[in-house]
Amino acid sequence: MENQKTKPKKINSSLKFTILAVVLIAIFCVALTPVTFQNDTYYTIKIGEHIINNGIDGQDPFSWHQDLAYTYPHWAYDVITYLIYNIGGFTGIYIVTCLLSIILGLSIYFVNTKLTKNQVISFLVTIGVMYIIKGYIAARAQLVTFILFILTLYFIEKFIETKKKRYGVGLVIIPIAIANLHVAVFPFYFVLYLPYIAEYILALLGESIIYRKIDTMLINIKIKKYSKKEGNEEKVQALKKKQKELEEKIDKIKIKRSKELQNPYKIRINKNPNVKWLIIIMIICLLTGFLTPLGTTPYTYLAKTMQGNTTQNINEHLPMTLANDNDALCMLILFLAILIFTKAKIRLADLFMLGGLCYLMIDSRRQISMFALLCSVILSRFIIQLIEMYTKQDEKQLLKKVTSWIRNACNNNSDFGT
Repeated sequence: MENQKTKPKKINSSLKFTILAVVLIAIFCVALTPVTFQNDTYYTIKIGEHIINNGIDGQDPFSWHQDLAYTYPHWAYDVITYLIYNIGGFTGIYIVTCLLSIILGLSIYFVNTKLTKNQVISFLVTIGVMYIIKGYIAARAQLVTFILFILTLYFIEKFIETKKKRYGVGLVIIPIAIANLHVAVFPFYFVLYLPYIAEYILALLGESIIYRKIDTMLINIKIKKYSKKEGNEEKVQALKKKQKELEEKIDKIKIKRSKELQNPYKIRINKNPNVKWLIIIMIICLLTGFLTPLGTTPYTYLAKTMQGNTTQNINEHLPMTLANDNDALCMLILFLAILIFTKAKIRLADLFMLGGLCYLMIDSRRQISMFALLCSVILSRFIIQLIEMYTKQDEKQLLKKVTSWIRNACNNNSDFGT
């Protein structure tokens, strides 16, 4: 028998684009990583060395004042940085920073892809987000917490969708890591739960017709009252008839509301029963702040830091002036334009997330990084809606077009070279 030639398996468009996106994001993230270090990096190395030699003694070893208290807010990151410095020097720290930058970029891309099911838009949004937060890519603990926060958003969304235990486990592990790597942002972790809990509470309130229920309760009280006495049969029957009419009105209102919720004008409200379990996970996570050698510092550090006028003298803690920050201004205009001038709809949880992070960003300019990072999924959802709404194209059609453009461009370049 003649040997049959096996045809090579064709790689589908989705896998091709994923490989291309990963390579391009990695290159872009390395290009954004600065070669020079911030002053904090040198301080981090010395703090890490001090912890290795003396442990966490609660004293500032580099102050002119004797016995000045110090809380070591990112002790684990300091120790890791010092160990990397011992092995590879400043070159080693730079390489690790590049790797963390790549991990952050890929995390943004894959989280957007998993939650929005569109690779092309996720890639473009990832490039935009990494460009906006390029000033925050440094050998500092914040780079690690950026990765943890985008993963937190992913775990919350997937847990609400599927209720799988592995996402709950991930949500418990992350605050433990934050409490040891960057204790200052430990309270912010719980802020990410609030939009989903608020949506669930409002959905419950939206289902209950309180004033009608009060009327029904009052009628029941009257029926019981008149039923105890003889000669009130007519009144009881009239009250029962009124009660039945009221219940029919309540049923009609519920049907009308359910139809409105299925096809809302602008805001989608979703009552997901898995949010109840998410609340339990959040309560469990509140206790993870004790899993650190710093004692109660995760619960007190931010409050103590914000007291007094210290933050008023630090540039990144000052309120944002939109006229001086083109990136923030462009993001806000983009979101407002989509919400106001298009038919795109938004989930109530996303609206709370968008509004809350916008307030934090304006109140403290350093929060532009969190706004860009966590609102990237909302922006992806908006863009995908607009594409499907105005072009009638789904993700597969868009992916085929993009891969064909790339293939034609490569073929043209090879022909030009020959």
